[in-house]
Amino acid sequence: MQEPEGQAPAQAPGNVPDHVLFAHWQRTLWAMVGIQFVMTMSFSVLTPIMPLFLPDLGVTNRDSILLWAGILTAATPLIAAFASPLWGTLADRKGRKLMLLRSGFAISLFTALMGLAGNVWQFFAWRALMGAFAGFSTTAIALVASQVPERRLGYALGWLSTGQLVGSLVGPVIGGALADLSGSYRVPFYLTSLLTLLTAISVHFVVQEHFTPPPEGQARRSLLASLRMVASSAGLLPLFLVLLLAQFAVRAAQPMVTLFVQMLAGNVPALATLAGLAYSITGLADLIASPFLGKRSDRIGYRRVLLICLFGATVTSVPQAFAHSYWVFLAERFGLGMFIGGILPTANALVGRLVARADRGTVFGMTASATFLGNSLGPLVGGGVAAGIGLRWVFLVPAALLLANLVWVWRTVPELEGF
Repeated sequence: MQEPEGQAPAQAPGNVPDHVLFAHWQRTLWAMVGIQFVMTMSFSVLTPIMPLFLPDLGVTNRDSILLWAGILTAATPLIAAFASPLWGTLADRKGRKLMLLRSGFAISLFTALMGLAGNVWQFFAWRALMGAFAGFSTTAIALVASQVPERRLGYALGWLSTGQLVGSLVGPVIGGALADLSGSYRVPFYLTSLLTLLTAISVHFVVQEHFTPPPEGQARRSLLASLRMVASSAGLLPLFLVLLLAQFAVRAAQPMVTLFVQMLAGNVPALATLAGLAYSITGLADLIASPFLGKRSDRIGYRRVLLICLFGATVTSVPQAFAHSYWVFLAERFGLGMFIGGILPTANALVGRLVARADRGTVFGMTASATFLGNSLGPLVGGGVAAGIGLRWVFLVPAALLLANLVWVWRTVPELEGF
């Protein structure tokens, strides 16, 4: 399944010649980086707000807030884990741009409905439904991976990840500031919905995709056959666990950051803004490190960069559990961001290099299931750990998982030929 370095892809999308396919790949890449930035910013606006919004939805007990913060964060990716392979297969048949449009409009709709929720169960329902129709970032990865030259895959996915990371940097600060300035936790939901809608519309006019549907007579691989294809690949199967554990480790602590900041700083007037900064400082470090890591992975090898990132993320996760000052915690979150941002784009570049271009929508849809499962299981476990044995433990559990992931990559993930 791996395409040898320096040779043409086994099957370009729609059998488009390479000189046509790659003529405008940089324009497509930069358009998607900008769009990914706006979409991630819109989505991350809500991250520090949700735990503080729960009392408005009728959840007032502290342990209940801890549990619901994890459940609500987990709902969207849990549903998306099962829907993503279906959307990925459809993207290979109908085009990735169409899937971007579908996802963008769905996110806009359900974000507005979350702002209108009258109780926590309504909020939960809209979060779950958004998971069934979402998957914007996964489709963006598949589109870019199908439109850029093989030798620039790490570079391209590194920059796409940077757009996502910058969005995650800006979003929480904007969300916290909007909530503090407006005095309402609902206003950020409405503004986010509008911005997401405008971004989805821009996809139609800005993004180019060279795509021709498969011939009518060509047999379509079933979802089960696609799963067998992935399971039979010695390189792909270990990467599923890498993506799942990485997201699990990152997301287990994220819903608790706001509550941990509240524990460190107290109920200060600018609590939402401080929590937003604690989220965003990790994104700032990601912004600094991710392009460098993506470019280096194309030169020194994806596996080597992945090991470096996992080791650094493990070492920088542990001290957060022992922070007794908000500003120390902020510095430790920055240290984590220097490494955590390189894990997903490097793993995704490895996945992209191991499959033919025509199958990348399907395969990235499946790898997204692993990512979404990590996104959902992490907050659930993190919420349970925080409610059961204390907030500080939600930083030690991810550290142990990152260490396990490091050992797994060292033992099972192969390096591509040429590195």
